[in-house]
Amino acid sequence: MPEDRGARGPVAAIDCGTNTIKLLIGALPDVAVRETRIVRLGQGVDATGRLADEALERTFAALDEYAALVREHEVTRMRFCATSATRDADNAAIFTAGVRERLGVDPEVLSGLEEAELAYAGAVRHLREDPALPVLVVDIGGGSTELIRGASLTAPPSAAHSMDIGSVRLHERHLRSDPPSRDELTACVADIERHLDACPVSPARAATVVGVAGTVTTVAAGALDLTTYDAEVVDQAALPVTDVHAVAARLVGMTVAERLALPWMHPGRADVIGAGALILSRVLHRTPVETLLVSEADILDGIAWSIV
Repeated sequence: MPEDRGARGPVAAIDCGTNTIKLLIGALPDVAVRETRIVRLGQGVDATGRLADEALERTFAALDEYAALVREHEVTRMRFCATSATRDADNAAIFTAGVRERLGVDPEVLSGLEEAELAYAGAVRHLREDPALPVLVVDIGGGSTELIRGASLTAPPSAAHSMDIGSVRLHERHLRSDPPSRDELTACVADIERHLDACPVSPARAATVVGVAGTVTTVAAGALDLTTYDAEVVDQAALPVTDVHAVAARLVGMTVAERLALPWMHPGRADVIGAGALILSRVLHRTPVETLLVSEADILDGIAWSIV
């Protein structure tokens, strides 16, 4: 039972992505800490192949804060998972050494299968009501987007694929004007469509679509017209797909300053949210569903449960 496992002491899960670094601490199923810092570790990696010095500084500053929380909560087990850029970058050793110095663990780069299983488990385990099957989990990150399909809520997913399109990657690659030009948006959408055409996980087979991670939750806050970001309201929200398309179209037509003025917008997402919203919209265009189910739980929760 979860209560027995939790008695072994709290665990810590860290998910370090292209744009964010997230921490969860808890004696599951109870969660004591859930934190997100937008550090943009993947800044420029697509073009340079290196982790930028300023990005490393931001990330290490966040890890110093996380290390203090880990000590405060007397964590007994920890798992630190990171994007493949932290392995493949020319100066990845600096990142690995910095993590080890602060937290006493090495960053673990997940295989595509491991990432899919953890993201799926984190998303569906959290749902309050049993969804229609099969479920498609859409996980939009800064550097990649995962489509994960499952025919069961308890078994591993039946199909998964990671595409090299994410909010940061596509923003840096295509959307250089403020606001983006028509030609830039056309090129961005074409890039997304090429990846979806090649994706072996077809969105058309989904009976339920669950969206996770910051792009989805931010778009959800816009669709709900919140006066401030409220995770409790966003979590488990069932959004009409037409509303999601409308928010995406609105965001890509705005300047960064206009996005920053939105009461539900995190400033660290304001520049790249347009590209992320386009990915979400194009995926949903290929599904038969009329609503998008939003979950605040994601791969971070899956990582935590994997060490309970």
